[in-house]
Amino acid sequence: MSRRDRPDLAPLIDHALLDPHQGLDSVLRCCDEARHFGFAGVCLASRWLAPARERLPVGGPVRLVSVVGFPFGAVPSAIKRAEAEAAAAAGADELDVVPDFGALADGNSTAVLDDLAAITELGLPVKVTVELARLPPAALELLVEVSVDAGARFLKTGSGFGPAVTADQVGLLRRLARGRAAIMAAGGINTLEQALDLVDTGATRLGTSRGILLMQALRQPAAPSDAPTST
Repeated sequence: MSRRDRPDLAPLIDHALLDPHQGLDSVLRCCDEARHFGFAGVCLASRWLAPARERLPVGGPVRLVSVVGFPFGAVPSAIKRAEAEAAAAAGADELDVVPDFGALADGNSTAVLDDLAAITELGLPVKVTVELARLPPAALELLVEVSVDAGARFLKTGSGFGPAVTADQVGLLRRLARGRAAIMAAGGINTLEQALDLVDTGATRLGTSRGILLMQALRQPAAPSDAPTST
């Protein structure tokens, strides 16, 4: 693929900073980087939303995204709802929610639906993290249906706590979604080739902490093999 044929990835990237050992300086730098490169959003733990909101203008091009129930979703629904409400009050534009995988394992689809619906009813766009690589096919299909029924805007392939996302997984999730929700690829997106493959397969958002490296690679001159040959 020549440089001119490469899509602009910046508007698709959620610039993630979810390392719990990073402090305020890192959060503010993450916001500044997102504004500089024109990323779609900044994805943060809910405790950092207030200072990040001060750094990112309300209504500006960079969305402020908060994780909810991250990374395992293993908290009572009332606590998850309270975190989502606090995130909304702090100015979040979107919510990345980890569902109740314990209820899913028990086949309790009603509990999973209620858990998600309590958050989608707040009115912010919600991405549901499906941890695709860890779920058996039946559980994955059930979670997709429940997430769509609850009003999820995106299905997110994973939290990053697992193997790197693949294009095949994005394709599978896209087929299961059947156009009812967009697909976000996340987890182990390290190379430009991988990112482009994920987009080609149907991902319309990429969650990664390596957005700057991807942009640097994207802006490099095309490899000599892509250049026209002389005759």
